[in-house]
Amino acid sequence: MMITNEKNDFDILRFTTVGSVDDGKSTLIGRLLYDSKGIFEDQLAAVQKTSGKKGFESDEGIDFALLTDGLAAEREQGITIDVAYRYFNTPKRKFIIADTPGHEQYTRNMVTGASTAHLTIILIDARKGILDQSRRHALISSLLGIPNFLIAVNKMDLVDYSQEVFEKIEADFKELISKLDLANANIEFVPISALKGDNVVNAGSKMPWYKGSTILEVLEGVDVQSTLVDKKFRLPVQYVIRTDNAEYPDYRGFAGQISTGTVAVGDELISLPSGMKSKLKSVTALGADTDRAVAKQSVTLVLEDEIDTSRGDMIVKIGEEPELRKEFNANICWMSETKFEPRKKYLLKHTSNKIKAMGTEINYKLDINNYDKLAATELGLNDIANIHFKLLKPIAADSYKENRNTGSFILIDEISNDTVAAGMIN
Repeated sequence: MMITNEKNDFDILRFTTVGSVDDGKSTLIGRLLYDSKGIFEDQLAAVQKTSGKKGFESDEGIDFALLTDGLAAEREQGITIDVAYRYFNTPKRKFIIADTPGHEQYTRNMVTGASTAHLTIILIDARKGILDQSRRHALISSLLGIPNFLIAVNKMDLVDYSQEVFEKIEADFKELISKLDLANANIEFVPISALKGDNVVNAGSKMPWYKGSTILEVLEGVDVQSTLVDKKFRLPVQYVIRTDNAEYPDYRGFAGQISTGTVAVGDELISLPSGMKSKLKSVTALGADTDRAVAKQSVTLVLEDEIDTSRGDMIVKIGEEPELRKEFNANICWMSETKFEPRKKYLLKHTSNKIKAMGTEINYKLDINNYDKLAATELGLNDIANIHFKLLKPIAADSYKENRNTGSFILIDEISNDTVAAGMIN
């Protein structure tokens, strides 16, 4: 079962939806927005008018996919080809949805949309079962370290709401994910009909054999905060604030957003890569002094001693230091039409730091449909591979498995300034 959030605080859950063509991603999101009353009246009226012209028939007379597929090219083709972000909220929390494309040629779009997700919804058509795209979506979601999986078996109305069909897909998917590194992930299976609304927001009456949560209940119950707060303290320094006036003589504060963990006045800290140590004298958050700050707060730290720290450095607690890495292996998704070739120089952006880097060797390329590791001498658009990198200077970095925030990076082409890859340190 998913971890529940007992506080029911009004935090933000980012989730992504993926599936094969015509599995009903856009319909599911449209149903979520409609049943949770997350649609403006004028938008609903426009969709109802368009649905009427198309002769669309449903219980509400609405083509729910029209609520999400905003691009003209997508509507003409009947598919989603870009990442479409949608926002809605319930009394319990806010949501950001990344509706990502299912096609293999848009793998980079899926990686972009899912890179910050707390949860992924993988849709499976009850009539078709697990397809190659389902396998690919599970692999990419696992590589991205998404901690919560919701497997939504859709179109149950087209298989007479069969418990046997649902349980067969559940068993097949569990066998599939046994091949992936998902030992610590929370995984839940929900049988739904996005078109009819069964088990999306409301339970419905067609599947009395299912006793679990609806899609919305699962989304509202995911614990976002503790997964960040319980990790080691990491503050990538974004700015060094200096003043020299009568009220604050020789003031020097280190500003940034706490990636993970907590910090409190009196904590013994160390700045990397310099290795200089001090104690935390004061913390400012939201313009006010506080004794303690937690993950995702933007803060300014003032230390008892003047130490050598600048933008791109990382402040951590003594005894919780990440490794200083000048070379490492990393999984990357190649996002450029210009091929990746070993030994070409790039800029590697890690947290607030930019370092010159070189991918010296392709360890292997992943076949994202059957999980095989293939030999390769170059990479093309949407390829996923494991690369050995060497950096001009060391960075303070965790492995991506330990910390998604400080274990990830992007590669930038020095000439075009284009982002060409997203990476995850092994």
